[in-house]
Amino acid sequence: MTVTLIERETEPILINDLSWREFKAVEQLIDRPGVRLSFLDGVLEIRKAPGKKHETIKERIGALLEIYLDFLGLDFTPTGSMTLESESGGVKREADESYELGSNKERPDLVIEVIVTSGGIDKLEAYKRLNIPEVWFWINDQLSFYTLGNEGYEAVPYSQLLPNLDVALLMRCINIPNHALALREFRAGIVN
Repeated sequence: MTVTLIERETEPILINDLSWREFKAVEQLIDRPGVRLSFLDGVLEIRKAPGKKHETIKERIGALLEIYLDFLGLDFTPTGSMTLESESGGVKREADESYELGSNKERPDLVIEVIVTSGGIDKLEAYKRLNIPEVWFWINDQLSFYTLGNEGYEAVPYSQLLPNLDVALLMRCINIPNHALALREFRAGIVN
């Protein structure tokens, strides 16, 4: 069963040809709740804060992932939607969710993006410049995995950081409408 929430998500506003300095000035002017900014190659992306569908899926994926990481006994730190930026790379991005596997790292090992609307900057290029080892995308009720190699990101059939993660179980539980039931079913599935 698929989670279906009716909600109007708006396309981002894109402003081209900004220098890093101009971007930082605009960022200070637009620093307010309900607005998310990203920047890549002189393009500023302005989005309104995500809606219920986006947040529900993001939280579900994060909760299931944390159950799995705890089950494995891994040392991990959820870093949420922390701001990641590099002036030399000309990039600023906030992941929907992010995780350090281990502790005290400069950047997360894994970021998760929930895509409800199209358009905007090239997120994989942004994460490549930020040197994020793995990116997961939730698009159209499907989870896709990308791992960073010498030539950029490559689509892979499962997580390279968590190769034993049961993707079918994860997908099934993401799509269970009841959150508590989804968590219980996932826990039961990884134990068996």
